[in-house]
Formats: sequence, C-alpha cells, structure tokens
Amino acid sequence: MVSKLRALIAYLTYSGNTQEVATIIEDALNQEGFTTAVHRIGIDPPIRPSEYDILFIGTFTWDKGSTPEEVKDFILEVGYKPSNVAIFGTGDTQFGGDDLFCRAVDKLSHFYNSPWQGLKVEQSPRGLQESKVKDWVEGVLHHVKSHA
Repeated sequence: MVSKLRALIAYLTYSGNTQEVATIIEDALNQEGFTTAVHRIGIDPPIRPSEYDILFIGTFTWDKGSTPEEVKDFILEVGYKPSNVAIFGTGDTQFGGDDLFCRAVDKLSHFYNSPWQGLKVEQSPRGLQESKVKDWVEGVLHHVKSHA
C-alpha cells in the first residue's frame, strides 16, 4: 500500500486573512490526495517537521515589513531549516507600498532557501486571488510529487 504524502500548514493570523489562504491551501492539498495537518502558530502545541513531506508556513507582514514575533518563535521551536518549506502570506500595499508588501514572505523564503517563490496575497484571498492561491499550490505540488 502506498502511503499518502503528508503536508503541514502552519500559519499566524490576526485578521483572518492568512487563515483564509491556509484553508484554500488545505482544500487544494486534500483534493490532490495529501494528508494534511493544520497548525495555528502561537496556539497549537509544537510540531515535528520531519513527519511531513512539505511544510507550508503562512504569515502576515507586520510593522513596516517585519515578520511577527510569533512566527520567529515558531522557527526557533522547529530548531532547524527543513528544505521542504513553502511560504505564503498576506499583506496590504496601503501600508508601505510595494517595497514593504508581504516583506515577511520574502524574508522567510530567503531564510529557508525555499525552492518555491513565496505566495503574496493582498489582504484577503477572495475573488481573483483565490485562483492565484490554487495556481501557486499546483506549482508547488508539481515539484513535490516529482521528487517524492
């Protein structure tokens, strides 16, 4: 029997926007046959990254392009840099313009040397941005499946 690929979706949200993106990612993964687990950063107990074929980490961008402290704590909690991390996040161009938009996504993608470009969503993933999320997940999964 072939085991299903396992994915973890860890995210931090205050407004609910990043959680909405996480839900779309979870639905897309489930449709592709993945076994998924969801981890609310700063709320749920620690995780074991080695149990997953891929980790999705989601955040918003805070205070002039910063990564929230809870996300930094989560990274320390993990304790090492897994090579299978895809980063997604939400932001708002009205606070800092294009230069600071979803800067936390850029920082985390660089930190993890992620093989995937980070997904950046303006505020909520509703409307056209929902298909942007699904297309991004499809691109990530194409790579994951070819290396499984």
